[in-house]
Amino acid sequence: MSDHTLQYFIRLRHLQRRDAADVTWSHAVNSWSRLTEALTGPTHMMEADVIIRGGDPKEPIMAHPPDTDSDVTLKEWLEAVGGSDKGIKLDFKRPTLVCSPCSLEAVSPSVLLLEEVYRSNRPVWINADILSGPGGVATPLEPVAFLSSVSTLPSHTVLSLGWTTGWTPGTDNAGYSWDMVRTMEETCRALKHPVTFPVRAALLAPSFSQLSWLLQQSDRYTLTVWTGKEDKFSPQDLLAYKADFDSSRIYYDL
Repeated sequence: MSDHTLQYFIRLRHLQRRDAADVTWSHAVNSWSRLTEALTGPTHMMEADVIIRGGDPKEPIMAHPPDTDSDVTLKEWLEAVGGSDKGIKLDFKRPTLVCSPCSLEAVSPSVLLLEEVYRSNRPVWINADILSGPGGVATPLEPVAFLSSVSTLPSHTVLSLGWTTGWTPGTDNAGYSWDMVRTMEETCRALKHPVTFPVRAALLAPSFSQLSWLLQQSDRYTLTVWTGKEDKFSPQDLLAYKADFDSSRIYYDL
């Protein structure tokens, strides 16, 4: 099943061509105020973080660790988004505090809410870091458990499956290794959903051969380039990717 995100927005005439670089994003839509702003704004996709509330009632809420509460639940968020033509990306991260509720606990109830509340053919992306990557110190979500939890989602759902990463200024940061991309491909090979691999812009320059190989393994695969707030990278680092990759297969969530 290939990614139908671009075709959806082209059909609505929100995009004029099959170029994933034209897709725009609202980030951290984790409150009512940010949700209202994103729903009335011009962006195509809305990204938000999902965890289980730290107190009672225990239910999926929109918050980024280390936060443990929010003024909007996932159910309320999905109901509000249901009346729009926006695409959505739900991000499940492991909490930074040991005492925080594990975001993996939020996956199964969130999948049920998606199936019950948000019945739509609009783009739905589900994001999680499931493997350790270059410079990564955070513990990824357990891949088998995560993929099992999302396996019942509709076939057009895009699984955004990444590596934990780190980046240190002033040093020679290693890119995505052959072992990393081969392990990811082995993990995703049997999946039925389209898969996008979130890759860190500051680590692209030394990773061209590995990521190019990864994309060649299936037409279900795309890349989504992202950047950390403190990261430093040159636009030149992206030129090889734009020149050699199909423009419909590399998103820029920058």
